[in-house]
Amino acid sequence: MVDGAGTAWQEKVALVAGGTRGAGLAVARALAARGCRVYLGYAHDKTAAKEAVAGLAPLPGPVTALRGDVTVTSTLPRQLAWLRREHGRLDIFVHSVASFHRMSAAAPRPEGIRADLTAALAPLVLGARSLKRAMAGGPGRILVVTSEGARHVVPAYVSAGLAKAALEAQVRYLAAELAPCGITVNAVSTAKLDKGGANGGTEAVRALSRRTPAGRLTTPADIADAAALLCSDRAGWIHGQVITADGGLSLLA
Repeated sequence: MVDGAGTAWQEKVALVAGGTRGAGLAVARALAARGCRVYLGYAHDKTAAKEAVAGLAPLPGPVTALRGDVTVTSTLPRQLAWLRREHGRLDIFVHSVASFHRMSAAAPRPEGIRADLTAALAPLVLGARSLKRAMAGGPGRILVVTSEGARHVVPAYVSAGLAKAALEAQVRYLAAELAPCGITVNAVSTAKLDKGGANGGTEAVRALSRRTPAGRLTTPADIADAAALLCSDRAGWIHGQVITADGGLSLLA
C-alpha cells in the first residue's frame, strides 16, 4: 500500500512507545494493517507484550516487542540507535505512554503529579535529539496521544491533566523546531474511551454515549485511525496540531 505519491507503508519503520495495550496497541494495529514494520515499546509486562505481538501477527506488517522504559534517560536513545543500525532510520514514533493518579486539585499529591508529568514529558525530553537524528532527511512523523483533560476540567484528573497540557505545549515547541527537517509533530486527543468490559454498562457511560453527537463513545480504533492519518505522507503540512477525535463530544457546551 502506498500513501498517495509517497513512500509505501511497507518501507516504513515505526516505534510505538506504550504499544502493548490501550490506544497504543490500537495505533500499532492500524500501522501494521497498512504494512508498516512496527516495534511495540513496553517497560515491564512481558506477558502483555507477547499477547500483543501474537494478536497482531496476522497483519501484513511485521510486529516485534521492544522492551525498555522510555522514561529512563538512556532507553529511547539506545533503542533509536539500534533501530538505525537495523533499518537505517525510523519513520514514525508514537508516544502513548501514560500515567494517571486520581486526586483533587485542592489536595494534590506531589508523588502522583511527578509520576504523571514524567510519563508524559520524559520520552520526548530524553529522545528529541535522537529522534531528529533517526528521522534525518525526512519525512518523519512524531505523534503523541493526549486527552481533553489537558484543556477541560475532568473530576479527579488534575495530575494527568497538567501532564497532558504540558505534553501538548511540548508538541508545539518541537513541531516548530523540527518542521525544517521534514519531521512533523502532532497529537491526537479524545474524551473518555470505550474500552469494552464492565464499565461500558454503567449509567454514566451510557449517558455520555447518548450525549456524543456521533452516538457512541470513542474507541481506541477511532484514535488509531486519526493517528494513522497524521502518520501518513499526506499529513506532511500538518505541524504542531492537536486533532480531537471524540465523535463531536467536545463541541457541546
